[in-house]
Amino acid sequence: MSTRFHPSDTLASWGRVVKATHLVARPRFTDELAGLLAAFSAAEPGLAVGLRRSYGDSNLNPGGRVIDMTALDRLIAFDRDTGVMRAEAGVSLSQALQVLVPLGWFLPTTPGTRFVTLGGAVANDVHGKNHHAAGTFGASVTRLKLRRTDGSMHELAPGDPLFHATVGGLGLTGVIEWVEFRAVRIPSADLDAHDVSFEHVHEYFDMSAEAKNSHEHTMAWVDCSKGGSRLGRGILSLANWSPRGDLKPHHEGPKKKMPMDAPGFALNAITVRAFNSIRHDLKTMRGGPYCTHYEPFLYPLDAIAHWNRLYGAKGFYQYQCALPSETARAGTIELLNTIVASGQGSPLAVLKDFGANPPVGLLSFPREGTTLAIDFRNQDEDTLKLMADLDRIVASAGGRLYPAKDGRIPAALFQSGFPKWQEFRAHVDPGLSSAFWRRVSA
Repeated sequence: MSTRFHPSDTLASWGRVVKATHLVARPRFTDELAGLLAAFSAAEPGLAVGLRRSYGDSNLNPGGRVIDMTALDRLIAFDRDTGVMRAEAGVSLSQALQVLVPLGWFLPTTPGTRFVTLGGAVANDVHGKNHHAAGTFGASVTRLKLRRTDGSMHELAPGDPLFHATVGGLGLTGVIEWVEFRAVRIPSADLDAHDVSFEHVHEYFDMSAEAKNSHEHTMAWVDCSKGGSRLGRGILSLANWSPRGDLKPHHEGPKKKMPMDAPGFALNAITVRAFNSIRHDLKTMRGGPYCTHYEPFLYPLDAIAHWNRLYGAKGFYQYQCALPSETARAGTIELLNTIVASGQGSPLAVLKDFGANPPVGLLSFPREGTTLAIDFRNQDEDTLKLMADLDRIVASAGGRLYPAKDGRIPAALFQSGFPKWQEFRAHVDPGLSSAFWRRVSA
C-alpha cells in the first residue's frame, strides 16, 4: 500500500516565525513517490521538503500536503577515482561527508550548515564561503532525476532548460528523486586558517578583494551594533585546505543543545552590543594563523542543536541580500547605518563577496558582488518596518534577497531582483506550490 498523508503537528521553518499545519507523507522508498504525487493538483498543490533549514516559507505549504523526503537517504553510487556521487535526494550533506572525507573528497561547496538534503541543496542552489572559487552547488551537479505530478520522469543534465529551472527552483518544477554531483579532492580534513580584524566596513572591501585571490574560503563576521568610525567593524576569516592532517570526518551529533526557548528579554540591544564587543575582542586577541578541522570553521552553529531557540518563542527573520559590485560598498554602508539606527542589531551578521561565476539556475541567488546576512529577533511591526527600510536600499542598489532565507519579501522586490522569474514560471509544475511562491508570483 502506498504511503498516505497524515495530519501533522504544526510545521515551522528554521526561523520559526511562519508555522502551519500540513498533511505529511514520509515515504521510505522512491517507488512510493508516484502514488503520492498523484494526490497533487493545481487545485490542491503539494510540495516536497527536506530538513527544513530554509528560514522563511519557501519550504511550507500551509494547510496542504507535503512529502517529507528525509527517509529517502540511500547512497546509489560513488566513483572513488572521479569523485562522482549519486544519492537519493533525502541524503544530507552531513551523511555525504561521512562517506567522502575518509576517501579524500569533499563537497564542492557547502552552506553554513551540513543539515541540508541534496534535494534541498539543488532546489536552493546553495552557496558557501568558497563561492568566488567554486560557484554554487548546482555548478557541480552532473545529473538529476525529476518526477512531475503528471506522472512523467526526467533525467536532466546541464544544458536542459528544465535542469536550469530545477537548480535554484525551490522545489517547484518537480520532486527531485536523486542527485549526481562531482566532489572535490582534499589533502586532509583540516584547514589552514587566519583571522584578520578590521575597524570599519570600508576596510573589509579592500581586504576581501585581495584575500579571495589567495584563499578558497572567505567570510567576515561584522558588528552591526556599532556606528560612526566603527561601523561594521569585524573579523575576516580566511582558509585553505591544509596539506597536513588526517582524513577524519566530523562527529554527527551536536556538542551542545539549546533545550528550550530563550526568554524574550535575553536578546536585546544591550546584550547584543556586549556579545559583539566580547567576540570582536577575543577574535582580535587570538589573531594570526591557526589550523582547524573543517567542522568548526565551516559549520560553527551546527555544534548547538536547536540554536534557533536562542531568539525566543516568537522566532526570528534572516535578511540576506546580494548587491552588485558597483553598488556593494555604498549599499552595505547604508544598510548597516540603518540597522544600527534601529537598535535591532544581531550577534549573527555575515558579510561575504560573491565571485563572477555565472548562475546555474534561473532563480540562483548569488551574483557578482557582496552578500550581507543578518538575523533579527521577531519584534513584530518594528522588525517588519526595519526590513521594509532595508528593502528600499536593496532595490535602489539593484540587489536581490535570498528566497531560502525569506519570509516576507514583497512580490515587486522579488520580481525585480530575479528578472528571469517569468521564464522560470513556465517550468513550474502546476501541482506544486509553496507559501513563498504564492506570495511572490501573484
